[in-house]
Amino acid sequence: MSTVGIIANPASGKDIRRLVSHATVIDNNEKVNIIERIILGSQKFGVDKIYIMPDYFVMGYRVRDKLLLSEELHVDIEMLDMKIKASPEDTERAAEILEEMGVGCVVVIGGDGTNRLVAKHLKTVPLIGVSTGTNNAYPQMLEGTVVGMAAAAIASGRFNHELSCCKDKIIEIYRNDEFKDIALIDAVISDEIYIGAKAIWDMEHIKHIVVSKCHPASIGFSTIIGVIRRIDDLDDFGGSLRINGGAKKFYAPVAAGTIVEVSSDELELIEVDEPFLWNAAFKGIIAVDGEREVRFDKGDRIIFKISRKGPVHVDVKKTLEVAQSGGFFLIK
Repeated sequence: MSTVGIIANPASGKDIRRLVSHATVIDNNEKVNIIERIILGSQKFGVDKIYIMPDYFVMGYRVRDKLLLSEELHVDIEMLDMKIKASPEDTERAAEILEEMGVGCVVVIGGDGTNRLVAKHLKTVPLIGVSTGTNNAYPQMLEGTVVGMAAAAIASGRFNHELSCCKDKIIEIYRNDEFKDIALIDAVISDEIYIGAKAIWDMEHIKHIVVSKCHPASIGFSTIIGVIRRIDDLDDFGGSLRINGGAKKFYAPVAAGTIVEVSSDELELIEVDEPFLWNAAFKGIIAVDGEREVRFDKGDRIIFKISRKGPVHVDVKKTLEVAQSGGFFLIK
């Protein structure tokens, strides 16, 4: 049986960066529309069952009711059997369940933070990230119908995943030799001491950035390194950069419509599985993929290690190219 899971975060795209930049707002009604298009795209190409994470906005139920009313639903939809807490725990629990079930593909609708939570538990099931967050470097802005088609192609098992998927890099973070958290894209060291609204946005407090990958065409803190050097998915290294000091000066887009002047030292590359030690000379917080999560004190030893322990990331465009060459769209 061909199965697909959908994790849609009703809280994505609602953080403080909406107030301090010019970020796009994607409300929950539009997320419902995206889910509808994913389902319509996937059911046409052989998906038998779709599992959806329950949430406080009841997006899954709204989609099912709308598609039943319009008589367009021809696939079985089931809400995951889990108690919702209206917190990030819901995303983590849903990812854990879908990994245990071994569904054919999981589609995550949210931002970098949502995908990071999923990445903690989704290790073998292929993942497609659809951006509805703020500064997204990991998920992409993708049309839901096309996402559903790609998810169906992956879930069909007809094609070699190595042709269109890769095992993601992550940044593992250790404080005084104790594992604390992961980041998919960037870990940002700040001298702020309060978590507050979680989202990090004030450049004045940022001291150091570690990235697993980066590109000048992204938006966010990873792009501070991305405008210096491109680091791709398949590169077996990441990068480290001390900022707000140093002789190098340049511009970088750190938020939607916000381009700032940055001063930095020289970029240092970090090889995969090689620990990078940072000794804390002050008290502060590490933000992972844009959200403050890991506190540290002056004198703490922080180790960042880039590894290939992330999720199996689906390249939607390549997937559909492989599917096309394999006759996936032909009517038999």
